[in-house]
Amino acid sequence: MPLLPLVQSRTVGSLRVHALQAGLQQLDGGAMFGVVPKPLWERKIPADARNRIPLGMRCLLIEHPDALVLVDTGIGNKESAKFHEIYGVENSPVGSVGPTQLESALAEAGFTPADVDVVIDSHLHFDHAGGNTMVDESGAVSLAFPNARYIVRRGEWDWAHQTNERTAASYFPANFDPLRSAGRLELVDADGEVLPGIALRHTPGHTPHHQGILVTSGAERLFYVADLAPTVAHVPLPWIMGYDVEPLVTLETKRAVWREASAERWLVMFEHDASHAWGRIVVDGRGYQCQPE
Repeated sequence: MPLLPLVQSRTVGSLRVHALQAGLQQLDGGAMFGVVPKPLWERKIPADARNRIPLGMRCLLIEHPDALVLVDTGIGNKESAKFHEIYGVENSPVGSVGPTQLESALAEAGFTPADVDVVIDSHLHFDHAGGNTMVDESGAVSLAFPNARYIVRRGEWDWAHQTNERTAASYFPANFDPLRSAGRLELVDADGEVLPGIALRHTPGHTPHHQGILVTSGAERLFYVADLAPTVAHVPLPWIMGYDVEPLVTLETKRAVWREASAERWLVMFEHDASHAWGRIVVDGRGYQCQPE
C-alpha cells in the first residue's frame, strides 16, 4: 500500500491539531462492511485479491494550552511478523526496536513521546491501544509515553478483562495492563471534559463502552469518531462493521451523533480512512453523507 501522509495539520478555533498516521493495515472488506453487499462497498473502497481493503490508523494530537494530548496510539511495535502478515500491518520493521510510524509522525509534528501529557483511548482494541506500550531491545514492555496519564473508560477496561470467544482476539493485556502497574491509568465513569474544550462522549455499538472525543474551541468543533464510523464510506447509517458487537446500537448512536454533527457543522476525523482525514456530515436525499475536506 502507498504510505499516507505522516502528518496532516490544521486549526480548530485557537487550537492546533494534527492527524498522525500510526501505520496502515488491511482487513477483510466483508467484515468491515457487515451486511452491506460487496458490489456496493467495493465501489467505495476496492478490495485486493484477498478481499482486503486498505485502512489507516490515524491518531489525533491536540496542542492544548494545558497539555499535549494524544488520542489513540495505533498498533505499536510488540506484534509478530505473522500478526503483521495476517492484518496487513505496515508501521515499523518487524523484529526491530526502531521507531514506529507513530513516533516518526510525532517527530514530524515537532514532538517526542516524552512530550505527551495525556493519552486518551477511544477503546482498547489492539489497533487503537497497541501503541500505549512498547517493547525494548531486552523484550521488556514499558509505557510508550513515559510522562503521560492514560485515560480509559472504566466500562471498556472491565469489558477488555472479561472477554469471550468472539472478543478475545481484539484485546491484548500487554497493551493496557502495564498502565495500571505503572500508576498511570485513569479510569473514567462518565462523559465530561478531560481538559477545557476536550470532552469524552460515550458512543456505544462497536463496543458497549466505546467513546469519541469532542474538541471545542470558540465556535468550532472537531469530533474524533474512532470506530463509530471508521471511514468516510461508513457515514451512511446502515453501513456498519461486522466487527461491531452491538450493530443496532451503533445505528442509533450514529443517528444521534450525525444529527448533532450535521446541524452544528462539526469537523469529523476518520481514524481508518486511507484517503480522507477530515470531513463534514451533511444530509441529502439519500440520508447522511460526508463532504471530505
